[in-house]
Amino acid sequence: MAQKIAFFGQAPFGRDVLVRLLDAGHSVVGIYAPPEGARPDPLAEEAEKRGLPLFRHKRFRRKGVAIPELLEEHRALGATLNVLAFVTVILPPEVVDGAPHGSLCFHPSLLPRFRGGSALAWQIIEGERESGVTVFRPDEGVDTGPIVVQRGGVRVGDTDTAASLYFDHLYPLGVEALVDAVSAVDDGTATFTPQDESKATFQGLVGEDDAQIDWARDVGEIDRRIRGCDPNPGAHAVLERTGEVVRLYGGSAAGDPPGAEPGAVLGVDDGRLRIATRGGSVSVAKLRVGDGGKVAAGEAPLETGDRLV
Repeated sequence: MAQKIAFFGQAPFGRDVLVRLLDAGHSVVGIYAPPEGARPDPLAEEAEKRGLPLFRHKRFRRKGVAIPELLEEHRALGATLNVLAFVTVILPPEVVDGAPHGSLCFHPSLLPRFRGGSALAWQIIEGERESGVTVFRPDEGVDTGPIVVQRGGVRVGDTDTAASLYFDHLYPLGVEALVDAVSAVDDGTATFTPQDESKATFQGLVGEDDAQIDWARDVGEIDRRIRGCDPNPGAHAVLERTGEVVRLYGGSAAGDPPGAEPGAVLGVDDGRLRIATRGGSVSVAKLRVGDGGKVAAGEAPLETGDRLV
């Protein structure tokens, strides 16, 4: 029997999972997407195109308590299962556990490693070599619930950014994993395997302090921080000459010691700005200086001999 799904998600990932579930014959009784913003949300657009009930709430709690009218709205849908496809809003337990089959939630790491909302970034920063996706049943913890489907075997490349790891590898794998998890619940074959707490790691959201480059670190650490913070929030340093914050994107490392002070700008080669580090150098394809937009390395207002601190 096909599930009646209350679908929570956003962006192209949410849209693609929704389409796959509808194609599989499941009934989506309600879609929860983010409030309207500067750009149209692909999931919301798909819901409107198909005439599906669409709800766009900024939050589900008020002063730490579930908003009663939203709980009633969810109950009235009669959902048998909630599907959470890259949800950033915190749902109250009354919603998470409100459907007879509970909820299934996507996470872009091999849980229990890299719990938390910046799992993509931290996998790059911490030098993880293998990645994958997990679909789990949420509980009261942060990404701590039992695992339903897990797919691994994704090699984290030496030039992968948080964005490329997600879009090129984990995105398609995650769509398949969520669809497979719903099918397993539907046909009664789903198993719920507790996470091994001895292997668990938790990393918080990557903020400005985490994205700051420490030039005392070696080339590998700096390279991973640049790639892990790409595209957001952008690993950054200060241009000593002007005091402006410079954010770096499209990073790559080279192990040839440049013989220059770490943070020194070495110039532009093949369209990439090279910067000296301990034990080598890093190069970047794009930069953002101060409040300006991203520009190609050759167009950035940095000069050979400048220093980032």
